Amino acid sequence: MAEPQSLPAGATTSGSIAVAAESTVATRMSAPPSFDVADFPVPHGREEEWRFTPLERLRGLHDGTAEASGGIKAEISAPDVVTVETVGRDDQRLGRAGKPVDRVAAQAYSSFERATIVTVPKEAVLTEPVRVSLHGQGGTTFGHTVFELGAFAEAVIVIDHTGDGVRAANVEYVLGDGAKLTVVSVQDWDDTAVHCSQHNALVGRDATFKSVVVTFGGDVVRLHPRVNYAGPGGEAELYGLFFTDNGQHQEHRLLVDHDTPNCRSNVAYKGALQGQDAHAVWIGDVLIRKAATGTDTYELNRNLVLTDGARVDSVPNLEIETGEIVGAGHASATGRFDDEQLFYLMSRGVSADEARRLVVRGFFAELVQQIGLQDVQERLLAKIDAELEASVA
Repeated sequence: MAEPQSLPAGATTSGSIAVAAESTVATRMSAPPSFDVADFPVPHGREEEWRFTPLERLRGLHDGTAEASGGIKAEISAPDVVTVETVGRDDQRLGRAGKPVDRVAAQAYSSFERATIVTVPKEAVLTEPVRVSLHGQGGTTFGHTVFELGAFAEAVIVIDHTGDGVRAANVEYVLGDGAKLTVVSVQDWDDTAVHCSQHNALVGRDATFKSVVVTFGGDVVRLHPRVNYAGPGGEAELYGLFFTDNGQHQEHRLLVDHDTPNCRSNVAYKGALQGQDAHAVWIGDVLIRKAATGTDTYELNRNLVLTDGARVDSVPNLEIETGEIVGAGHASATGRFDDEQLFYLMSRGVSADEARRLVVRGFFAELVQQIGLQDVQERLLAKIDAELEASVA
């Protein structure tokens, strides 16, 4: 499997570890979390949470000029035991997993008309995944979806984003005690789409949450996964892979907030970039609060730059307010192909293009395997191959 070896021009990696820090991850935002868009100032690009984002390409999502004018075709396929509801804004089950933390997320929460709640009852173990298909049909749309698992329930959810449009949404995952949830979120938009979304997970006592985020398409994609714990013993695994092409901006900003004792988290994101002005941003924040004794956490980001003209910004941050933890660490690296691996393959009769494909497949392999659904894995590997073939065509 390929690993980045060096830091090329146009790529940056930075990080920080703060022990017994007075400030928290939340204070680095321009405003406290809120459901009201009026509580957030219009960003100008100099704020910490916006300094990498091309605001002019958000189509008005950040400044209030975007109005709901489009359509999105939504289809949900689920086993009979699963309940799917369309509810109004006043439903008490909305917003339990967390508040919006930036203006776009607050705009999405203030602008949706109807929300979707998908419920897996307690102790239900699904043998088939819940599949959610969202196909943009142009224009601007806002959305809100809640996935709730009862105590000791087990489920796999696949959320597939395709088509065109401007989309701002909030997604909630609420896990009861002992529940197990795997979510695969695929961003395979057309190249002109804009997608901003905040993902909030609330992990119950002894529950297990696994998220696999896959980003290929879109002009601008900005995702903000966040995890909080509702009881001790919770586990969260956040995996992601992205392939950033010519002119695309793909940004993943993560926060794992350890505020409960004896919980665990593991974060691993990998990205490949090619083409002029391809820009990927990965921000990984882990906060271990004073009460979160017994925490075990690690975060990792690896980026593979395939061509000149691409840029990566990778910023892991770890804040620790207690010394009574099992372990905590982070790592980040950005680099080019390992020439020795390419030479090894080519010296054994493998063509340059095929060697390149094998190296990239190997780079992503461990994350693709986390999905656990053969049809989705094969589709993603085929998409990676198509991206590589386009670069050498």
